[in-house]
This record gives sequence, structure tokens and C-alpha cells, in this order.
Amino acid sequence: MAQKNEKGVPGGAPVVTEPGRVRNVVLVGHSGAGKTTLVEALLAAGGTISRAGAVTDGTTVCDHDPAAVRQQRSVSLACAPLTHRDVKVNLLDTPGYGDFVGELRAGLRAADAALFVVSAVDGMDAATAALWEECAAVDMPRAVAVSRLDHPRADFDEAVALCQRVFGDNVLPLYLPMLGDDGESVAGLMGLITRRVYDYSDGLPAAVREPDPEHLPAIQESRNELIEGIIAESEDETLMDRYLGGEEIDPEVLITDLETAVARGHFYPVVPVCAETGVGLDALLDGLVAAFPSPLEHELPAVTGVDGSPRPPLTCDPDGPLVAEVVKTTVDRHVGRVSLVRVFSGTLRPDQVIHVSGHGLAERGHPDHDADERVGHVYSPLGATLREVAACVAGDLCAITKSGSAETGDTISAKDDPLLIAPWEMPEPLLPVAIVARSRADEDALARNLSRLVAGDPTLRLDRNPETHQLVLWCMGEAHADVVLDRLRGGGVELDTEPVRVPLRETFTAAARGHGRHVKQSGGHGQYAVCDIEVEPLPRGAGFEFVDRVVGGAVPHNYIPSVEKGVRAQMERGLVAGYPVVDVRVTLVDGKAHSVDSSDAAFQTAGALALRDAAEKGQPALLEPVDEITVRVPDPSVGAVMGDLSGRRGRVLGTEPDPDAEGRTLVRAEVPATELLRYAVELRSMTAGTGTFRREFARHEPMPTHLADQARKESTSR
Repeated sequence: MAQKNEKGVPGGAPVVTEPGRVRNVVLVGHSGAGKTTLVEALLAAGGTISRAGAVTDGTTVCDHDPAAVRQQRSVSLACAPLTHRDVKVNLLDTPGYGDFVGELRAGLRAADAALFVVSAVDGMDAATAALWEECAAVDMPRAVAVSRLDHPRADFDEAVALCQRVFGDNVLPLYLPMLGDDGESVAGLMGLITRRVYDYSDGLPAAVREPDPEHLPAIQESRNELIEGIIAESEDETLMDRYLGGEEIDPEVLITDLETAVARGHFYPVVPVCAETGVGLDALLDGLVAAFPSPLEHELPAVTGVDGSPRPPLTCDPDGPLVAEVVKTTVDRHVGRVSLVRVFSGTLRPDQVIHVSGHGLAERGHPDHDADERVGHVYSPLGATLREVAACVAGDLCAITKSGSAETGDTISAKDDPLLIAPWEMPEPLLPVAIVARSRADEDALARNLSRLVAGDPTLRLDRNPETHQLVLWCMGEAHADVVLDRLRGGGVELDTEPVRVPLRETFTAAARGHGRHVKQSGGHGQYAVCDIEVEPLPRGAGFEFVDRVVGGAVPHNYIPSVEKGVRAQMERGLVAGYPVVDVRVTLVDGKAHSVDSSDAAFQTAGALALRDAAEKGQPALLEPVDEITVRVPDPSVGAVMGDLSGRRGRVLGTEPDPDAEGRTLVRAEVPATELLRYAVELRSMTAGTGTFRREFARHEPMPTHLADQARKESTSR
């Protein structure tokens, strides 16, 4: 492996030409577990940066986003490659907070294995446990790093016990922490397979020596359990009998079987680490390189032609057809659009003509698209730092810039053979935030910045509601919304937020008659039209009917469509609160016309006046949209969720076990949309971040009187 050094860039850019010398590892865990701190400590231990927490310009490697600085937590995916034992390790640091699950999903897509970071102080949250189940469902190899060992309240044994309770079988430590001379601080590790002590008192690399006599009982007890776990996964069926018969198993055999079991996703080693003191960093890197699979061993996503035609499975071959995926797109104020790319097949080179295609999510502002483009430069990213490289081979990650159309999730392939990768699942954004630009100039800047943000974030949806005339951003939660607004304001946009308005409907609850008379003289020209109508309510969802029952030509035949047009126009404008009128039958029963002064416009006005008159005499009502929702929650939260839905004027339709996850329940209910505006936030709080839901429109229903009166007042005030 060669390294391309660039002036001012610490460590240079590692370059590989063989997929077998790449490891793509995503770090996951709850917010505060220490993922970002661990990544930067590993970068420093591997010589990529001079010290953890900074690069040459003084900014952090992973949390270079200004929004991350303001929120004091990671808010976006960061790629940080390093070289260890002649292998390039692409570390993918993900946010731990639930609002940024889109960044987490992107990291999982780009990786071949997952490192779960669990705090020895705070344990883990329920979302981390749920993520372990997801990784298990696809047999993704996993390991555990128990972090923050230097904290006074750190408890490694309890952290391991928690992992075993939550994650299940075959979660076993490879090392035990060794206390220093003060009896409190962690000074080293005790290797269970090698029965050696790794002393970090003088820093990295550790000094290796024989264990002290007092260490032997703890080593032997944990070692027996570890060996039995490794042998249980061994393909050598005689190994267990030999071990139980008292034979000393060669450590090299154990290590080989361990690495095989980890790569296949059947065994999950635990390594204690301390980013501050360096304890365990080299042991962890050794494990990532030796036990985690290379891209050659990882199943690749399915591909089709851009028209959906079937294509043979991909292989991780640098000489194969070019197929890559845009893992994440961001916009840098100096460089422009930057796309993090995972190459699955072929080799991506500078100045190469490529085809960019996307499935599109039109409802989220991502329509289907296809375009041919020329790659400019190819870079190895180190956080926000871009280091130019000559090529990126199958299995590796890189960054490209100035792509005019590439969006997160898009496929990059050869111009003469365009392909499309099967998309990964992204959650639906369900928290609406209405934004208003402060000036006309800000409106133009807002439109430009929004298009860039939506292109890079599939968990962000933009909705220009034609009924409420609001510009609504649908986000994953409040923290996600804060980041989006920060980025818009950071782009020079002055904006405000306002309460989100749910589009209501109006209707009649009883039959009524209306009289519309439009008689006017102006400048020698007259306007004359009179019509009488009857209005009847129809069943929900029936729409609008117009019936002509005029007799004797009271309204000339050519003006009857004009009456209907006027009625429809008034229905769109609303009657009592400015919302469209639905589910009514309007019957034209009588009227009058003038041989000279009647006109199409006059009868349109008369039709509108007649409908308004009927509303004053009748019983108009407001209708609110009702959504059918499916809430997915852990079993212990079912009661609380059902009670909360009832408090939102919801009707619980039933519950059933989740067919995709043991210990989870699906709760189906119908809930007014006005009660769901902040449900994404409140459900997460109620279920410790583990609850999710889907929603779809069901129908409109009458609004309770007190809420309808409030809606009318708000409409009048606007």
C-alpha cells in the first residue's frame, strides 16, 4: 500500500489497489458513548493525525460541521480512513441521536461490519439494542468496544453483562482491563487467548509481558468461557472433545477460528478501550483488520438496468463494470457539492465519464433522474479534508466533487452500461416545520439552499402546501429540524418558523336553500343574474354534485354552467373559515335573467352568492383529516402508547405482534392529523427512542365544536 502525502494534510491519503486490503467499519452506539472520540484516538494511534481531536486547521476530524459544534454532538456521517498492518480501514462515524437515523443508515449501507461502542459508564439505550437486531437480521459481522474506562464510575464487568443480556449469546471479551498501581486507573489489558499482559503505562505500543500471579485466576475463568464459545463455532468438530479431554489448544488455532466466526457474523468479541489513555487501541485495530471481513467477503446489493431489467449479481472486482453508490451528499461553501461514494465494482478514476441515476422519491423532492457526467477529481476524505488520489477500486470509499446531479442513494455506473442499485430503506420524516422567508431576496436564497439540502438528505421532505400556502419541512425530529434551520441560516437565509396549519375542509350538515341576486348598473352597462339553489350534504368522500332542475327557462341553458362555475369557485374559497367545501349536492331550482344585462360573469357571481346565503341559513361544519397510523413499539410500551392515542382523540383499531421483530407490537389506530403534528417527538420520548410509526390519510371527519370555533378564529386572524 502506498501513501500519497499532500502538504498540510496530516498522515497523507492511504491508497489501495486490492479490495482484500480494505475494511469498511461503521461505528454505532447511543449519543455520548464516545464513538467520535474513539475514532479520532484510533486515527492518532495509526499516525493519520498528530493528536486526537484536531487536524492542521484546528477543527475536529469527525465533528467539523458547525451544527455539530452548536449541538455538542455528532449530527452527520463522517469517513475517517487509516492504515494498520498494511490494510486500509475506513472508519464511518455515525450520530447516536435518533433524529439523525438517515446518517446512520447511510453508514450501515457503506460498511461491511459494525463496531458497537458501549459506554462502561452509561451502558446503552434501547435504540442500540434494536439496531443490533437489525444487523443480526442481515448477518452483519459485529464487535463491541467498551469505552470510557478512565471514568471513575466505569464498570467493565457490568457493561459486558449488559451486552450479554441485550445482545444475546457469543458476546464475550477477548481482554480484561488491568488496574494500575493506584488500584483505580486502567493501565493495561490482560489477553485471554494469549495469557499475556499488555501494559500501556508508557503509552502506545503496549509493553507485552507475563501476567502477575494475582492476574491468573481472573484470566483463567474468563478464558475458559471464551475458548468454549470459540470452539462451539469452529468447523473442526473434534476440537471440543479434545478440549474437554484436557488437551491444550494452540492459540493460533483459536485465533483462526475466532476470526472466521467473527467474519461470518456468528461471534462478537468485546474489547475494552480508553481513547484518552490509549489502552486497547492497538488491540482493537488488530481485531478490525484480522477478524472483520474485506469487501470480497461481503454480499453486494442487487442491481438492475435503469429500466428495471434484470442483471447478474455484482462481484467486488476492480476490473469489473463500474458500479458505485452515493452514500451521502453534502454542500461545502468553498468546494460545492461533495459526494461520499462506495465503489462496489470496477474502478472510479478522475476525468471518467459516468452515468448517474436515481430511483427518486418524488414525494420527498427527489424525482427519478438520469444524467451523464464527467468526474473531476477523486479524493480520499478525512472528515471535511479532501486528499486527491489516483483512483478508487472496488470495495473502497472515496469522495467526488462538482457532480451536478448526484444525490444521496444514487447509482454511479459506466456511461455505456448504466445500472441501478437496489435502494436501502430510509425512514419517513414525520415532524412538520413551517418556515417563512423574511424578504423576497431571502425567498430566492431559501429555494437554492433547500434544493441542496434535500438532495443530500433523504430523510428531509419539502412540501409546498397549496391549501395552507405554507412551506413545510418534514424532519425526523426537533434536533434534525434545528440542524436544517442552522444550515439554511448559515447559507445566508433570513427565515422564521410559524405554527403548522392542517388543511381542513368545510361541509353542510343539513339541507339549506340559498338565494343569489347580482344586479348592478355601472357606466351604462348592467349586470343581472338571479339564482336559487338547494344544498344537501352527501356521504363522506362523495365529492360534489351539481344538478339542474330549472323549469321554463328561468335561467337560460347557456348560463347554467356559469352558475356551477361560480358555486365551485366559492367552494374552493370556503364559507366559514376559508377551507374548501366538500361532499355536497347543489341543485339549481330557479332564477331570473335579463335579455341584455345577463352574462356569464354575472351568473358566476350569483351562484357564489347563493352558496354563501345557504351557508348562513344552514349548518356548515369543519372537517378535519383523519390518518390511519401504525405504531411499532416494544411490548412493554404498548399500554402507554394506546393510552396516549386515546388522549389524542384516536380510535385504536387493534394490535398484533410485529412479524419482523420479536418482542415488538404493531398498534393500528385512526387519529386526527391535528393531533399528530408533534407525535414523532412525543412517541420517541414515550418509548425511549424505540417507537416508530407510519401514517396515511384515511378520510375527513367532523371537527369537535370547540376546536372548530378555535379554527374559525385563527382563520379570521390570518
